[in-house]
Amino acid sequence: MSLKKIFILTCLFLFQSVIVFAQENVENKSDLRELFQNNKAVIYSINLRTFNANDKNGNGIIDFYEGETPGSFINAIDRLDELKKLEINTIHLLPITPVGKIKALGTAGSLYALADFHSVNLQLVDAQSDLSPKEQAKKFIDECHNRGIKVIVDLPSCGAYDLYINRPDLFVLSEDGSPFIPADWMDVRLFKISDKPTELLSSDIFVLHKIFVNYMINIGVDGIRADVATLKPYIFWKELISYARSKKEGLLFLAEASESWTKPASDKAFFTDYKKLLEAGFDGYYGDFFELKNWKKMKNLSDSIINRQKILNKYSDKKSVIGSFETHDEVSPLLIGGENFSKIIIWLNATLPLNPYYVDGFLQADDYMYEYSNKKANETYTDDEFYYVHQGQIDIFNFSRKPGTDSKILIDEHVLAMRLRNSYLDVITKGSFVPLKSDNERIFAFQRIYKDKSIVVIINRNLINSENVNIKVKKISKKSKINFIKDIDSGKLVKSTYTAKMRPASIVIFSIN
Repeated sequence: MSLKKIFILTCLFLFQSVIVFAQENVENKSDLRELFQNNKAVIYSINLRTFNANDKNGNGIIDFYEGETPGSFINAIDRLDELKKLEINTIHLLPITPVGKIKALGTAGSLYALADFHSVNLQLVDAQSDLSPKEQAKKFIDECHNRGIKVIVDLPSCGAYDLYINRPDLFVLSEDGSPFIPADWMDVRLFKISDKPTELLSSDIFVLHKIFVNYMINIGVDGIRADVATLKPYIFWKELISYARSKKEGLLFLAEASESWTKPASDKAFFTDYKKLLEAGFDGYYGDFFELKNWKKMKNLSDSIINRQKILNKYSDKKSVIGSFETHDEVSPLLIGGENFSKIIIWLNATLPLNPYYVDGFLQADDYMYEYSNKKANETYTDDEFYYVHQGQIDIFNFSRKPGTDSKILIDEHVLAMRLRNSYLDVITKGSFVPLKSDNERIFAFQRIYKDKSIVVIINRNLINSENVNIKVKKISKKSKINFIKDIDSGKLVKSTYTAKMRPASIVIFSIN
């Protein structure tokens, strides 16, 4: 081989190496934590036990004796392309750890009644697969990653009675010597947490949480959502998060906490507010968006956003929130305000400075009203003989149907909203939030502004009556190009004033270049 050919081949090899190295760097930077911090995570919360359940007879319950099958790590893979088409890039898995069967709620047991820190829930395992339970969990997460979907896994805050039987030393005791029940969570018991840092960090309960972190990292998760994170002290989370990120850089930590949470769950529990949780290393929390059902004025929304932005901007590393308008703990928006209220949630998710968040079934117009609610069960896999559910909330207690209906109305609305979000991603993820001056406080009106572009969002929060409104819009000149993206009402934009009679729950969005 001539020296010239050797030189050319060497150059090609070096050039390809540079490309590969650059691609690896891009991949390393595109982690979930960065997506979340920049409001680019579109999150879909699922209960794997129901996600792709096969309820053949349509009674809402999975009847094993009739050959019906619950959701599993393996059959959940069949729905991933569906989520990909909905522009979902992150899945929040409700707990996949083993659940308690003693003093349980529901015929399968609550997902949040933690029975084991270092394995997966066998209820989610496909018995026909040759893969081990851990391998099945990893395969599901790998298939998510193959589609560009990140995965957050839930960390329950309290232990099941089954765990208490095996490890009574881990739990707080009541005056009568029984394990303490926090709040009204009858199927779980409160973990014992020392108020002395050295004692706490060497305790078995802290070690078990590290084991959980290791297990989840081993199966490939991208983030951890801490259930009722307020129950653990600052130093607990600071050390656990630091440990986790020493094992996997870029691992997201999301705290279930809110500005509205100001008291401990019980008199024997710790309480760490959301600010201290953020200081401990959490990347974000829930915020108070679930209060939308009570917000009737624009000031309610704007105060929430502006005050939160001021707080989040104080931290040296980026922090954000999820659009927690509806969660598995909240009543279905369909029961609160029907499809119109649900559409408002979709557009606020798409346009506010946050990470959009949906619960499985919401986009498919499920009101989570289960006919079998609290009826005596035909069969049970716990010591509870009744189908316990929280009516109006996704079922986390039984082997039950796949969430959703045949309605495509909210899915279509979400697709339109995501199209807008993707078209103006810089404006929505980087732009300032500016409340607009209006003569009608029942109209939600704000502008997202980034450099020379902006979008204006106007929503009639009144779900029953039409409302007249005049709104002053920012940054409009004679050279501005106006594009009405979503215009249900025949309003007029004259100079810098938008005037309209808005129908109930109507939504108007236009861009300004």
